[in-house]
Amino acid sequence: MKRYFLFAFLLLPALVQADLLTDILSGEYKPKTMSSREQDSVLYCDTGKRYSLDYENKKQLFRRSFVADWYVVDNEKHTRKLLGGGAVRDPQISPNGKYIAFAKGNNIYLYKTDFGTEVAVTADENPNIINGVADWLYEEEFSTTALYAFSPDSKQLAFVRLDETEVPTFYWQNFLSEDGKRLTYPRIDSLRYPKAGEPNAKACVCVYDVQYKSIKTMQTGDDEKVYFPRLGWTNRIEQGKEVKEAELAILRLNRDQTKMDVLLANPKSTVSRTFYSEQSETGWVDYSSWDEWQWLSDNRLVLVSERSGWRQAFLYDTQGMLQRQLTTDGHDITAVYGFDEKTQTLFFQQATTPMTRQCFALNIKKNILTPLTDNNGIHSLRFSDDMTRYIDRFENIETPARYTLYKYANGKVQKEKDLLNNDALAAKWKTLRLNPMEFFSFVTGRGDTLNGWMLRPQGFDAAKKYPVVMLQYSGPESQRVLNQWRKNWEQYLAEQGFLVVCVDGRGTGGRGTAFRHATYMELGQKEAEDQISAALYLQTLPFVDAKRMCIGGWSYGGFETLMTMSQPNSPFLCGIAIAPVTDYRLYDSAYTERYMRRPQVNDRGYRGCSLPDMAENLKGDLLLVHGLSDDNVHAQQTMLYVDALVQAGKQFEMQIYPDDNHFLKRRANYEHLHRRIMKFLEREMCNK
Repeated sequence: MKRYFLFAFLLLPALVQADLLTDILSGEYKPKTMSSREQDSVLYCDTGKRYSLDYENKKQLFRRSFVADWYVVDNEKHTRKLLGGGAVRDPQISPNGKYIAFAKGNNIYLYKTDFGTEVAVTADENPNIINGVADWLYEEEFSTTALYAFSPDSKQLAFVRLDETEVPTFYWQNFLSEDGKRLTYPRIDSLRYPKAGEPNAKACVCVYDVQYKSIKTMQTGDDEKVYFPRLGWTNRIEQGKEVKEAELAILRLNRDQTKMDVLLANPKSTVSRTFYSEQSETGWVDYSSWDEWQWLSDNRLVLVSERSGWRQAFLYDTQGMLQRQLTTDGHDITAVYGFDEKTQTLFFQQATTPMTRQCFALNIKKNILTPLTDNNGIHSLRFSDDMTRYIDRFENIETPARYTLYKYANGKVQKEKDLLNNDALAAKWKTLRLNPMEFFSFVTGRGDTLNGWMLRPQGFDAAKKYPVVMLQYSGPESQRVLNQWRKNWEQYLAEQGFLVVCVDGRGTGGRGTAFRHATYMELGQKEAEDQISAALYLQTLPFVDAKRMCIGGWSYGGFETLMTMSQPNSPFLCGIAIAPVTDYRLYDSAYTERYMRRPQVNDRGYRGCSLPDMAENLKGDLLLVHGLSDDNVHAQQTMLYVDALVQAGKQFEMQIYPDDNHFLKRRANYEHLHRRIMKFLEREMCNK
């Protein structure tokens, strides 16, 4: 009798909000936003730039990259001209506006705005040679699509050249045509995909001289097993009759990503020197800190580094020598917006708590710190070039994105006007009368304090006991426990009568280097301990049904779901693993080796998280989900795990999606997946 009452209780809210899942998944409660272009139009009004770029007919390639019909817009003559005949990618306008670099296929081209003509920078016919744009690995794991940069005088174009000849190829089948029609014979797709320990693309850095149409390769060291994920230029300095030409700044990472060097290369002689080096003894070096670095006009450098144990800002002189630490340990810097040399002020975002982001102006001459934001939540800023005006994008669990324009002068902040809000959306959400997220923290048996959020079911009664669904991602440097507007699948689960919980364990971000590096060389193990600790803590709460607990996750979260369910003390009745990595020997080199090094030097770590090898340890009922055209976490990962489960005599449920990738959003798949999960939960959590 009890189980049928609970099942009816769980279905009751569905009658009240019958379309909530569809509304959430279709973006009904997604806030309106201001694009970068819209924000710039407010900050600059009239940019004064003659040429701009626009595109149409976008076709996605991978996660970030796409080709499109890009147009050069002449703002004086009011004309538009198609670049490269269409289907090009990553155009960049030179600083003087005379050239536009773009890629087509695997080659780079220059469009001359004065003459309306185009010239090929590279002309490689070998399909394994990629010039100026990222291969799959660089795009996915170094968050970049374009690997070229103009010099400040627009006379040189630096670019990375990748040779994929030795990179192994991964193949998969597609059973439908691109327009969704069934195929008689499957279509084969392939991708150069370096797995952990396998050969990467060989990389070199080249510079094209625009005037002489010549290409030179920079001298970057003898080690071929390196990455060049970022390029930039120093400033050209004129001091009387003496001129110091700009140098090419090259970010070089060793393959293990434990050492980062910034090389300064002379584009004419090709000779380079090491300007800055950083090495980690406890984990990896954060390559992405480069994106926050500020080269000053005299070529001093304000950089972000974890050398103190926190992500902090440091000032280096023109010879690459440390002058001083600018910001104080205890909170990670999460973004740098710029540096005003006139007032000697650094503008940055900081994790004031792991769940929040606030922004500040630091006058490094007077050592005065001025808050630029105040409301509790997540703030991110976009500044004008002169750093005197900025747009604050703010959100928290109760407030969808809100954009406000501010003026900053002489250490004082003045609001100018509200630009966009989502108050109507917030009001619409309130009419649903669903419970808000609640933040909590607890101390594990090992003494670690972990943070989480909780969603109580609609009509919550503390005298009753509720089944729990724990959702997590758990991946290195990630965060899911943030004070931000998030109206997603978990809200629907709570409406259906589940207590929904998320906990960020060791290895996640916003809490300093030691916490981030805690899982280094043994992915999955400490994270599983922390998810189990979270479940044990929840079982102490009087309104939690200790026997009805489910864990679920996607990608790394799917991997962690399986790792947790394979522990001898797992308290979970069931689990849901979507697109999981099951063996990191099968995942890509750059991501895996950043946190695990190569299998050749860390066999113990790889064996410790090989799920096929621990299939017989799986506890609880499992729903396993994968898209068969996943170019990121290949379906091979799930298939090999399936075989291991079968050989171990383990029963499980499985949902596959033909011709879909890692995100499962093609055709009707996304909603189908969530309704499939709901049926699994109703059966496993409500009828037992």
